[in-house]
Amino acid sequence: MPAFRATAAGIVVEVWVMPRASRDQIGGLHGERLKVAVSAPPVDGAANDAVRAALAKALGVSRSQVEVIHGQKGRQKTLAVCGDPGLLSAKAKALVGTDGSR
Repeated sequence: MPAFRATAAGIVVEVWVMPRASRDQIGGLHGERLKVAVSAPPVDGAANDAVRAALAKALGVSRSQVEVIHGQKGRQKTLAVCGDPGLLSAKAKALVGTDGSR
């Protein structure tokens, strides 16, 4: 499974979350998922909100364009990002550090 894939409405990104990190950071792979470290704890959806905000910032979209569609309570999450699929795929490719679609 690739770290991200284009859809008609944008991209879908597979992430692996590290809550309670010392700082927010995105990049590289954990297995075949994009690594996202957030300082927020996994309590009351705080980590999910932080992941949405970090990914939105990294991809240059608003937080409302990023939605957790699977994995609300786990480290492995699937997020949908609305926008231009070509532009978002190029930005996601840079975050992953490879072609992202092995």
